[in-house]
Amino acid sequence: MADRTYTALGLMSGTSLDGIDAALLETDGHGRAEAGAHLTVPYPGEFRARLRGVLGGRGEVAAVERELTERHADAVRLLLERAGTPAAAVDLIGFHGHTILHAPERRHTWQIGDGALLAGLTGIPVVNDFRSADVAAGGQGAPLVPLFHRALAATLERPVAVLNIGGVANVTWLGRGELDVVAFDTGPGNALVDDWVLGHTGRPFDVDGALAARGRVDEGVLAGLLDHPFFEAPAPKSLDRDAWTARAADGLSAEDGAATLTAFTAAAVARAARLLPEAPVRWLVAGGGRLNGTLMRMLADRLEAPVEPVDVLGWSGDALEAQAFAYLAVRSRLGLPLSLPGTTGVPAPQTGGRFHPLER
Repeated sequence: MADRTYTALGLMSGTSLDGIDAALLETDGHGRAEAGAHLTVPYPGEFRARLRGVLGGRGEVAAVERELTERHADAVRLLLERAGTPAAAVDLIGFHGHTILHAPERRHTWQIGDGALLAGLTGIPVVNDFRSADVAAGGQGAPLVPLFHRALAATLERPVAVLNIGGVANVTWLGRGELDVVAFDTGPGNALVDDWVLGHTGRPFDVDGALAARGRVDEGVLAGLLDHPFFEAPAPKSLDRDAWTARAADGLSAEDGAATLTAFTAAAVARAARLLPEAPVRWLVAGGGRLNGTLMRMLADRLEAPVEPVDVLGWSGDALEAQAFAYLAVRSRLGLPLSLPGTTGVPAPQTGGRFHPLER
């Protein structure tokens, strides 16, 4: 693939188990990243339950993987239909799949999603399996979005932090130099409070943090959650979604549990801030967490710096990760790094991804 601009489509199934983000991106795999149409397709409750059932590599993984892939193909078709873009105009799909197990300390990570099947269903070549090469080389395999953040933030005042709050939260710190990039998982994002709210109200998440806003943080439970070796480990580092469970708040009211688990996400970010080379002049928040007003207020209180949704810059906080995997798919085909020592701890800049061409 010679250097030029590509039309790529990124697909992200978040660790929050909420659905599929799909986004179009025009990119050269370097500094150009022009956003196109995007959409989110929520998972129906019954599929969300089946997907939850294979976390950790348990249960009917193959059947769930096939259904997950077919749902992603449907999302591709829907996005292209709404955008008025024919499949033939798309050069490449970046297909993250869904992480069901992440154990980089054992050099193992597992994202389900059949790249060859997706290529066949959509008629578009696919890159998937973005994390395995990094983990095999000794990296954490996550986060992988920092180089996309770097491309988007080229003109911003530095240092700046981009905080993505999905099921797990991760931060990208961008310093003044091109290679001044540090990234790592900060701790839980929305996963714990989503699980708590689902179990206590039947709703999939805490809309605008309203349930948490009515509760009181239990400082004893919060201290216990923060007493975990992850927070003492140096960066880069990464997490499995199930490193903690919402059961830590058992015995609290629905409101107090939501408040405490939301505070845990914010406190974990504040702990992470101590590991950054220099305090950011601002924090830009992407992912579903930016829509939780209670969480955003807790972050501002703990970080003592401006905390804003990425949307203030014209970025799409809903589509950013999907756009990132469109960008990474192009970089993969160009043989460019997807990760750096400062972003995953890999010993040297590492490319990755597995390419699935169309069968002739």
